[in-house]
Amino acid sequence: MLDESPIVRATHVIAVGNQKGGVGKTTTCCHLAAALGELGRRCLVWDLDMNHGATRHFGIPPETFLGTFEVLMGEEMPADVIVTNDDEGVELPLNVDLLSARRNLEKIDHALLTKSKFIFLQDVLIKPLRSLEGEYDYIFLDTAPNATTPTVAAYKAAKWFLLTAMPDPFAIAGLTDALHDIEDAQNNGNDELRLLGVLLAGVDKRTRLANTLTSYVEETFTIDPTRSLKFETTISRSTVVPQAQKLGKTVLQTDPSHKIAEQYRALARELEARIARIEGKGETEEAVQEPAQGVADGQAS
Repeated sequence: MLDESPIVRATHVIAVGNQKGGVGKTTTCCHLAAALGELGRRCLVWDLDMNHGATRHFGIPPETFLGTFEVLMGEEMPADVIVTNDDEGVELPLNVDLLSARRNLEKIDHALLTKSKFIFLQDVLIKPLRSLEGEYDYIFLDTAPNATTPTVAAYKAAKWFLLTAMPDPFAIAGLTDALHDIEDAQNNGNDELRLLGVLLAGVDKRTRLANTLTSYVEETFTIDPTRSLKFETTISRSTVVPQAQKLGKTVLQTDPSHKIAEQYRALARELEARIARIEGKGETEEAVQEPAQGVADGQAS
């Protein structure tokens, strides 16, 4: 249950994804929320993936709580199934709540169509998210690495999209596919959706591939010749992240002084500054160059 609070917050709904798995999107969701929570921001991580990565990342057994399936089906209100630190056995980061997922998300399409053939599947997140407006500063939608109904619904309901990639040519190609999905959402009912930026994670700057693809993203994803959509902050490759995941924690909880924790704190500050700048200037369009064909096809020297 959500705590009653007189504070009305300006809620930013941020979908996080890439049309490829294993690129750090769930790690980004959980750690970015934790870093913003340290700053006093109230955050919700909403797990929209049938593989329930965010749920497991926070150490929540996936069959413990009702969650995404029941909310999308209209059987539960989000506020009634959100997992908080008040729940027994739960140890989430400070100021972070979770809307968990289970394997039953595999059946969501059939279940929704059985319920009513008039349901617009891509719109099932809009009403639940509206019910949470003012409760959180940030709601992070952790999407699946393919075009499932919850993922498509995230594109239709979010205001911001944060793309993640690791220095791998196929992950970068996934960014191109995700860009097309963002454009489709903009042209089909969500003209407010904006690409917030591209985050590179798992970066080892000593490798040629990492440097080549970092430069590619910096040059390709641009607003203008002077400003790239790539976040200046990058997340280094480190074994400390999977070690924390095994414990059901973030690095900010297990090793708060580690450089990875500091990088996520820097990312949180950069994200807030970027949103403030865009909203303050009223920027509405981001230009992205056509990807270089070789890299977009998953090739790299």
